[in-house]
Order: sequence, then C-alpha cells, then structure tokens
Amino acid sequence: MSPRRLTWLVACLSMAYAPLAGALEFRSVKESGAVLYEAPALSAKKLFVVSRYYPVEVLSTQDAWARVRDATGAISWLPSAALSAQRWLLVVSERADVRTTPTAAGVAFSVPKNGVLQLMDPPSNGWVHVRHRDGSTGYASITDLWGL
Repeated sequence: MSPRRLTWLVACLSMAYAPLAGALEFRSVKESGAVLYEAPALSAKKLFVVSRYYPVEVLSTQDAWARVRDATGAISWLPSAALSAQRWLLVVSERADVRTTPTAAGVAFSVPKNGVLQLMDPPSNGWVHVRHRDGSTGYASITDLWGL
C-alpha cells in the first residue's frame, strides 16, 4: 500500500472512531442516598442506593433521567438532578497509595478499596492528581481507580 493511501486510510479510521474516543462521560452522585432504578421512572424497581461522590458513567439521557453504568458494569437509571459535574474516582484496588509526586515517590496517604478521591487534573503518564475529602492532595496510579 502506498504511503499516501495509508495516510488516507488512517485519517478515515481516525474520523470514524473519533466519536467513540470522547464518548465516555463520567459524573458523580451529588447527595447521599441516591437511588438507582431499573427503568427511567420513580415507580420502577429500585436496584441500589449509592452514596455521595459515587462515580458513574453516563451512557445516555432521557428527559430528566440518566442511564448509567457503575464500576461493577451494572446498568441502571438515575434522576439527572442527582448527578454533579464534579468528578470523583472510585478506588478499585485493595488500596490506592497516593504519592507526593507523580512517580513512585513517598506515600502521602492511602485510601482503601471503595473509597473515593476527587479528580483534580486529567491523567498524565499513568498518574492522576487527586484530592481526598479531608483536603489532602497527591498523585494516584490510574490502575487503582475507576471513573477516568
């Protein structure tokens, strides 16, 4: 294949998959006790109750409802008003060691599995700048977190 044709093919594929690259929209629950439903209606079966800051991936919206996926892969519905634009990340490893710099430097603090950390800056080189609810900040490995 000629270099020119290969460049054209790569450009076409990039345009075709570009919408998928930006398709992930993560949001967080803004108040404790938010209910996840089986369908987009208050009369639908209640599936789970999630706590404040719990991150979800928004798959679609319908009227005042958001269809969401949680860290386990479960799909449910949540009133859109229960979602915050503020991003929180869920610790999915046994423990996330948050470091003082984005390297294997000293551990500033640790967060156990299912704990949450606020996203401060987009990930870079496998690390993400985060803040604990107590105000402590540092860098965590993206492999320890869900919601990016």
